Amino acid sequence: MLRSVDLSDYMSRNPLSVSATDNVFDAIELIVEHKVSGVCVVDEQSTLLGVLSELDCLRAILNASYNNNSDIGSVRDYMTEEVDSCKLHADVVDVADFMIKQGHRRLPVVDKGKLVGQITCRQLLTVVSQFANVAA
Repeated sequence: MLRSVDLSDYMSRNPLSVSATDNVFDAIELIVEHKVSGVCVVDEQSTLLGVLSELDCLRAILNASYNNNSDIGSVRDYMTEEVDSCKLHADVVDVADFMIKQGHRRLPVVDKGKLVGQITCRQLLTVVSQFANVAA
């Protein structure tokens, strides 16, 4: 039954992450190279501090452009600090419901405050697809 599926079985482990002190251009390179919409921001102990999205990066670039500043700044200056996350062993149905209600395409997965993974809509669709094939 889909309701009993543990999120940890389907999440991506070790998602792309950057430090708050990293330069935004370094984060942009990661985002572009790996074709993702953002990266998690963590400290030295892997505690989730926030997320830096493509939109956050665009805001940084425009800010530097408007101010004729070649130093775009650090991730800390543009990251979104208040981010939703889910727990490591959450139920996939509950996570999917939360993502729909909040309009999230992806969520960091934390265990005791530490970033341990990420779950996306595509991964949740994979779960549903696998269960549909078993039921057929």
